[in-house]
Amino acid sequence: MPLFFRKRKPSDDSKKRLEYQLCLSKEAGADDILDISNCELSEAPATAFSICRVLQKKVFILHGNELRSLVPKGCSISCLATLKVLDLHENKLTSLPDDIGQLKSLQVLNLEKNHIKALPDSIGDLRLLQTLNVKRNSLTQLPASLGQMSSLRTLDLSENGVRELPTELANIRTLECLTLDAAQMSFPPASVCSGGTEVIQRFLCTELGVEYCPPSQYLLPVLESDGCAQMEDCVDGEEVAWQSKFQDYEKKKEQKQQEKLEFERRLEEEQREHTQLFLLNNSRKEDILLSVRQEQERLEQGLSQQQRTLELERQRLLGQVRIAETSITSRISCLLLENKRQKKTTEFLQALEEDRIRMEQLTSITQEEADSLRKREVAAAMQKMLSEGYSMRLLQETCETRRQSLVTETCRSMETLDRKFDQVLSLQQLDKSKAIAQILQEEEMQKAAFEALHLKKDSMHGFIRKQIRLIEAELMQLTRLEVKRRDLDAENLQEVLADQRAALTDLLQQLLKQKDQREVELQQVLAEMELKSDSNQQNYWMIQYQRLLDSKPLSLRMQEAGVEQQLVSLLCKLSAQHYLPVIAHHHITSEALRHMTSADLSKLGICEVGIQKALLIWAKERISPSAEGACEAQEELAGACEAQEELAGPSQPSAPTLLLSPPSSPGSFELALTPTAPGPDDSPGASECVVCMETEPHMIFLPCGHVCCCQVCSEVLQTCPLCRSGIGQRIRLYRN
Repeated sequence: MPLFFRKRKPSDDSKKRLEYQLCLSKEAGADDILDISNCELSEAPATAFSICRVLQKKVFILHGNELRSLVPKGCSISCLATLKVLDLHENKLTSLPDDIGQLKSLQVLNLEKNHIKALPDSIGDLRLLQTLNVKRNSLTQLPASLGQMSSLRTLDLSENGVRELPTELANIRTLECLTLDAAQMSFPPASVCSGGTEVIQRFLCTELGVEYCPPSQYLLPVLESDGCAQMEDCVDGEEVAWQSKFQDYEKKKEQKQQEKLEFERRLEEEQREHTQLFLLNNSRKEDILLSVRQEQERLEQGLSQQQRTLELERQRLLGQVRIAETSITSRISCLLLENKRQKKTTEFLQALEEDRIRMEQLTSITQEEADSLRKREVAAAMQKMLSEGYSMRLLQETCETRRQSLVTETCRSMETLDRKFDQVLSLQQLDKSKAIAQILQEEEMQKAAFEALHLKKDSMHGFIRKQIRLIEAELMQLTRLEVKRRDLDAENLQEVLADQRAALTDLLQQLLKQKDQREVELQQVLAEMELKSDSNQQNYWMIQYQRLLDSKPLSLRMQEAGVEQQLVSLLCKLSAQHYLPVIAHHHITSEALRHMTSADLSKLGICEVGIQKALLIWAKERISPSAEGACEAQEELAGACEAQEELAGPSQPSAPTLLLSPPSSPGSFELALTPTAPGPDDSPGASECVVCMETEPHMIFLPCGHVCCCQVCSEVLQTCPLCRSGIGQRIRLYRN
């Protein structure tokens, strides 16, 4: 290889093209692009750097040359600080400047088809860079500072010598496309690299010990910061307006895209969840069917085994009966033979008698000997015949008794087997009925749980319950104050308390009616949902229960999380949590509330006068002590206190003050201010039942509104013990 080589001079066409492009970029009205590509340059001209610095070019194209270094002698890379696109592909660069990180506005960097062996560490300072293309270079490793590029979306590392990726790449949350040679990778493994960008990022996040999040959640802030940078670069007023319109359009477009992606993701999650529930239901149904089938097979096996046992027992009994019949037949044949023998004996006796007579005729035996001999022979024959007949009769009776016992035992065993078989069938039917009842009970439990959650999640129902609890506590405090003041004979305050109690009683009755009406409406909604549900669908109420839990959108929860904590606490104290989504949606802060009026709040949907005044007073109180608003708010509060003291009298405690705000819906009223009646600790002697004087009062009497009796004593009362008015309705007061 020669030590010295001659620089090849650019051709005339290349020189003309270079001069033309440089002149064109200096003309008035030229765009922000400086293109000196395919000019056969061995180094970038200093004139181009000056043009980029003076005219603040945004795009610098140098591809198709023979550059060996980016910055020429006597120039600084800070001249290119305004660049957003730098195209250097198809050159002979072996390295990048160490201070490449000074290009803070750079968004696209194309280094394809060069001879770069390593990237400098300062490349991580390019925080706005979105595209980095280093394809077909000589890279063997990547710097860890790449993980600091918070806006990078596309990274091409293919056709290089890179075998391992740094784990710091997991910190690039906006990376959408990562291109590399998966077959030659050792870390992550080739199997992971072939899975795509998401699989690689998940693997690197696992190795780094951080949680993986999809790039779609981080692209919107990047694009918004992009738009802000573009707005700062514009100088002309018309260009600013145009850029703002274009940015609004881009924001709307990106927001629509994000909403579309979110909707598709949510739809996919719901489909996945529905599929999982469907598979779970099918698996549970298959398990139940399998268990029922196994139980039925077990019962059939037991029944067949019992039938075989019965068949064997029947065969054994039949064999015994056959044996008994055979023995009885043999005994009968023996009896017949014995009868024949008796007949032969009789014939033999007759022959003997004939022989005896013949012998009497032939011999000369005396008559006495013949008579005695005949008597002895006849008595012996008769005794033998009687004994044999008696034994045969006993044998017959024994055989008959044994036969009857065998028949009785056989019938008894057959009845026992029939009862067992009926019991097995009844148990099987009971198991089936239990399984059906359990399935129906699960569906009812799911429906009841969904109904309870629906009532709990319903904001209007919860708000009515809070108002009812507030009015009940206020009525109780008014009753205690009235009992205490009655002992002191305060007639004026008694009338004020009576008026307040009457107003609270009417308001409580209206809220109870609204609560019942709301529950009836929710029951109608549940009935309509039950009619619309598919009769064959399993776990319908469980699916509706989960959907109701996930009903609030993720974006709304994120907006509510950004509301000031003190403003959230104030809304909770005012029992106005249902206005929290309105505050979060319009991004209302304490600074914004300072410049708003009651009419502005009404336009936003906050119509209650009490809540409007409380929000405006709270915003004024948050101004610095030197401001005039604090003094005015204090004067308003002092004036309200003086008016209240004049109403109650100088020597009496202040009566409870209520402010009924205009209805948010027809026929409804809301308690806007905090009750001012004395607490339970202020009246120690009035916290017991006025009848038994032992337990605390727990019942509210309507329409008078007194809370003066316990539950046991109120059951026998027909009139209120304090005002002697009739009791139309009793309400149980529950304490937390």
